[in-house]
Amino acid sequence: KPGKLPYTTSRMDYALEYGMDALEVHNDAIKPGDRTLIVDDLVATGGTAKAKADLVEKEGGIVAGFAFVVELAFLNPRKKLEGYEVLSLISYDSEDSE
Repeated sequence: KPGKLPYTTSRMDYALEYGMDALEVHNDAIKPGDRTLIVDDLVATGGTAKAKADLVEKEGGIVAGFAFVVELAFLNPRKKLEGYEVLSLISYDSEDSE
């Protein structure tokens, strides 16, 4: 969440389906050439995940891939994450989970 970290940060603003949001990281957290695996519990549309990748790359890091526990595949998040390796443990192909 923006404004929660002490010291100097880099910020990435991104669009949500219903507005705008932002991510921040300490300027010294990612060094040029660092390989970073982005891990999250859930991916829906892929917008937040893509913003995380953009922030890593803005800082000079390399996104090694994404790992999610749950993927809502029916929302097609992999379209926004094209070009990246994506792993999910559970994938839902429809809104009906039965």
